Amino acid sequence: MTSKAALVFRVAAVAEALSWAGLLIGMFLKYVVDAPNDGGVPVLGMVHGVVFVVYVVVTLAVFKPLGWRPRVLAMALLASIPPLFTWWFETWALRTGKLDGPERLTYGGTGLIVRNTVSA
Repeated sequence: MTSKAALVFRVAAVAEALSWAGLLIGMFLKYVVDAPNDGGVPVLGMVHGVVFVVYVVVTLAVFKPLGWRPRVLAMALLASIPPLFTWWFETWALRTGKLDGPERLTYGGTGLIVRNTVSA
């Protein structure tokens, strides 16, 4: 079984990182290459802004179900500021068991997947 809170957080984190990357590419096209159509910055900027707000709301919504301490919550929120850090945070949280939730001790911290044992 996959934790829905962890899955929603992972999707939001990767989407925020990709929207940052898209905005950076658009800014490169606009300011370095001098693209005639603004490099898509107005659209990419709006998309990134919406995804950023979604990431912050999702992070605030899942920190209790996932059993995060305030320090981990602060790290998750601060990761939204530098480009691509939400992807780094999501990877770190997955590796360290922060996405397993409070049940990680019951099920052995299996990295999002709870293995149901069938007793014969």
